[in-house]
Amino acid sequence: MLHSGSRNIGNKIGQHFIGLARRDMERLGVRLPDRDLAYLSEGSEYYDDYIEAVQWAQDYALRNREIMLSEVMSAIKHHFGQRNREVFGLDEVVQCHHNYVSRETHFGEEMWITRKGAVRARAGELVIIPGSMGSRSYIARGLGNPESFESCSHGAGRRMSRSAAKRSFTLEDLKKQTAGVECRKDGGVLDEIPGAYKDIDAVMAAQQSLVEPLFTLKQLLCVKG
Repeated sequence: MLHSGSRNIGNKIGQHFIGLARRDMERLGVRLPDRDLAYLSEGSEYYDDYIEAVQWAQDYALRNREIMLSEVMSAIKHHFGQRNREVFGLDEVVQCHHNYVSRETHFGEEMWITRKGAVRARAGELVIIPGSMGSRSYIARGLGNPESFESCSHGAGRRMSRSAAKRSFTLEDLKKQTAGVECRKDGGVLDEIPGAYKDIDAVMAAQQSLVEPLFTLKQLLCVKG
């Protein structure tokens, strides 16, 4: 399992268009209860530019993962090839976007769906639902629940912020909670400590109507780059 997003470019794109949307609201005299609710109306000056930029960032993130997977598989084949070990190929790759926007049709209407901390889980579609760096992760099959707009949870999700995790846990806690997993156990990853995340099994139990678990994966090695 591997993950890469748009490497901060997506965040920069978002901040840029949020600023433009706020200025649009002021120019149009739209009063909002919170300035973070600013939006770009379809057909407005920057709307198409925003959609194009978002799609570029999502494609960029996907290409990152494709390159990373290729490099990892090459390294594995090289390593085990020297030991005359058989290396199995990839029969199927599960690609799973999260924190993204998509144009879809639901309840007979075409709409934009934003999945924050969620992934698409259409009927029969394979999804990745990761736990923390010290717990289990799941490969599941979507059930296509229309009430969730055919979505499910992206993973365990944080139960405390990164700063709160650093205040609440010690390096000794990190070592205990990642026992048996080969990974960094220093201050640089303390914010990723398993205790900062929700119980992945409880998360899976809460979304039985959204996905069907197929495989349970237990981390042996966790590389944070």
